[in-house]
Amino acid sequence: MSKQYKYLVGGEWRSSDEKVYIANPYNGSAVGVLSLAHEEDIDEGIQYAVNAFSALRLLSAYERSKILSRIAHSLEKRRDEFAEMISNESGKPIRFSSAEVDRAISTFQLASEESTRIDGEVIPLDVTSTVKNRKGIVTRFPIGVIACISPFNFPLNLIAHKIAPAIASGNSFIIKPPPQAPLTSLLLGDCLLDSGLPKSAVNILPCANETAEMLVTDPRIAMVSFTGSAAVGWELKRKAGKKKVILELGGNSAVIVDKHADVGLAVERCVLGAFAYAGQVCIKVQRIYVHKSLYKQFEMKFLEAASEVKVGNPLENNTIVGPMISLAEAERVEKWVKEAVAEGANIAWGGKRRGSMIEPTVLDGVKPSMKVCSEEIFGPVATLHKTDSIESAVEEVNDSRYGLQAGIFSSDMNSIMYAYKHLDVGGVIANDYPTFRVDNMPYGGIKDSGFGREGVRYAIQEMTEPKLLVMEF
Repeated sequence: MSKQYKYLVGGEWRSSDEKVYIANPYNGSAVGVLSLAHEEDIDEGIQYAVNAFSALRLLSAYERSKILSRIAHSLEKRRDEFAEMISNESGKPIRFSSAEVDRAISTFQLASEESTRIDGEVIPLDVTSTVKNRKGIVTRFPIGVIACISPFNFPLNLIAHKIAPAIASGNSFIIKPPPQAPLTSLLLGDCLLDSGLPKSAVNILPCANETAEMLVTDPRIAMVSFTGSAAVGWELKRKAGKKKVILELGGNSAVIVDKHADVGLAVERCVLGAFAYAGQVCIKVQRIYVHKSLYKQFEMKFLEAASEVKVGNPLENNTIVGPMISLAEAERVEKWVKEAVAEGANIAWGGKRRGSMIEPTVLDGVKPSMKVCSEEIFGPVATLHKTDSIESAVEEVNDSRYGLQAGIFSSDMNSIMYAYKHLDVGGVIANDYPTFRVDNMPYGGIKDSGFGREGVRYAIQEMTEPKLLVMEF
């Protein structure tokens, strides 16, 4: 019999008569049976979080730091358990699941440190002839309840990037786990309950997406922090009204291989960035723009490397490409590839689907209007493009409604700085793939790729408001 999983309302485990079966995307085996929260649970959870905010906002920096450190320690002790759960419910290869747990540990530890560094400033106000002996003290204060809505592809660390800065800054939160991979969040609930947080602060509410809309519209929620698709994210922002919103949305990230690039390094990193975890990463390598003088060399090495990528069981340590999250998603990617071929593109390597598994696929002869180029493929597909110059490469990268991150490989500082100044993205990664992310860096995009920034210190700024005190000195 499959293990039964409950949800958390005010720190208490609950079950309901509405159940969902969570299956392993690789082999369809049972991972667990989950109770779904109802509207009354959401309503109660919001009120518990409101009550918890009254306590959390009064905690000292020392107390908040200790809570976050305990969460990090709990994750470290249960590292293998978390990694296996991530792989089982999302199909992520175990090497990447283990790395995700390590990153989540780091995220909570970074937040523990940053909680003691939320500072302000003193500013002189005697700047006109009518004001004397006045100064302003500016301090950042928490804003309230943060609704944290996260996707399946990083079911632990993307939640950590929402609740860790919330705790660090004295805010309360509600977690709405991804429907495809909700069980990792519930494991995290154990760590939160043991951390010293008030029980009322722990609300983890797996529910139907329609039910979760309450978190976006309820006036008791101060901020919505959402990671997911652009279509859903911008609609949530529209419905959020006066709430603060952070949106970390999709992309079709590009790489420029400049004429001064190290081809071997570019191939090595681009293959991993394009195909790891079946390309189900919002900053995966999707479009690769190679200078014409290096194109043939790069293409030959890239296709050879793509052919050697291990596809298969996500629990085997050398697997790079596991299953797509669902058969429907695999069929969508296959359809987009076939549409591109019908419109004139060429499959240079791969293109075959077996169930929910898609082999690494490389396309050339791609037009900017094709979905594989203009939309977020979110699958193990990369497109190759030949360019004449750094200027033309940047222009082609920018011909997109997305702008999350981009990479450039070059030994020429002028090319790197040109890309940095002119690429319309939230981050430029020099001599590595755009899939690079470290958890203290500002992370987010422009255009349809998002609104606001994550990264622990930057999220703390988003989750606090400056307040001024004027005094006579």
